[in-house]
Amino acid sequence: MQTVRIAIVGGGLAGLYAAYLLEQKGIHDYVVLEAREYWGGRITTTPSSTESSALDRFDLGPTWFWPAYQPQLDRLIQNLGLERFAQHETGSMLVERTPHGAPERMPGYTYAPPSMRLIGGMSALIDALQRPLPPHKLLLNHRVRRMRSEGQHVELDAEAAPQTLTFRVESLLLAVPPRLAATTIDFLPPLPEPLMQAWCNTATWMAPHAKYVAVHDQPFWRAQGLSGEARSACGPLGEIHDASMPGGSAALFGFFALPAAVRKGIPEETLRMHCRAQFARLFGEQAATPRADFIKDWAADPWTATEADQNEVSQHGLAPQSSAAEDPWRGRLTGIASEWSPQFPGYVAGAIEAAALGVDKLLRQTP
Repeated sequence: MQTVRIAIVGGGLAGLYAAYLLEQKGIHDYVVLEAREYWGGRITTTPSSTESSALDRFDLGPTWFWPAYQPQLDRLIQNLGLERFAQHETGSMLVERTPHGAPERMPGYTYAPPSMRLIGGMSALIDALQRPLPPHKLLLNHRVRRMRSEGQHVELDAEAAPQTLTFRVESLLLAVPPRLAATTIDFLPPLPEPLMQAWCNTATWMAPHAKYVAVHDQPFWRAQGLSGEARSACGPLGEIHDASMPGGSAALFGFFALPAAVRKGIPEETLRMHCRAQFARLFGEQAATPRADFIKDWAADPWTATEADQNEVSQHGLAPQSSAAEDPWRGRLTGIASEWSPQFPGYVAGAIEAAALGVDKLLRQTP
């Protein structure tokens, strides 16, 4: 058994930012446990961040943030020295109403305030937060399966093949979505039923979604006076945007309109073929032969989606209660994933807000 003051369960944005805040406050007795083999959770980019330049990385998870609405996140991005840029919107958008009719050109939307992106994708934020953290406190491939409240401590069992490790901790920061925590972690004794029900009823952002990214050498659609934005009633993609990096590779991405249950029965290469055909219908034959293309189906990701997420429409809802008010879990466990954010549940900014609130709460409760 290993003893540590604070365990952070989940190594996505909220978990890493919580560790970053603890280090800033001079608290070094913690560990971050992540079930995946990479850091970032629902924030991930492709191609591989370890093999590609910042100008050749494209978001498969969240893409945008809005500094005017989300100043806390924007301050962090500036403090970390990350470069941001506005989503490309110049040009006409396309609307595809029928599979055999020509797409219609329409005046493009200009969003105010503009949607902003990061050079290197959102994973640049993950990399910048992880870089200063002590590597021995960051444990990948550690899946927390059980939590036992034992008086003044909590014992965590984490599967780390080929063994199970037990950690004895004073406090827990739960940086995985509420529904995922409620359905994949055994709490002994059980959490209060109203709290558990609220967590189970909280939709996990991104869980029903899938994204397709096609990478090209040049943004040829711009020469046609197109912004790269499109809407389609034909699919397989329903909403499409320009994903190009300034000074780097060009790209388009789209959200699948097909429900998760339908996607599950279609081979990935078949989905790619239909996506390429759709891009060719919209943007011309050049779009049919991307240099590379990728699909990320979050509904098929066991560290993101549960069975309840498969047929649900993901939406930003109200944050559930983040901790138990009764013993034996009172003061021991606080939820800090984005879904627990009061202002921005489900957004990137929500992970920052919820983590900051959770760390402050933990430090007020313990000496």
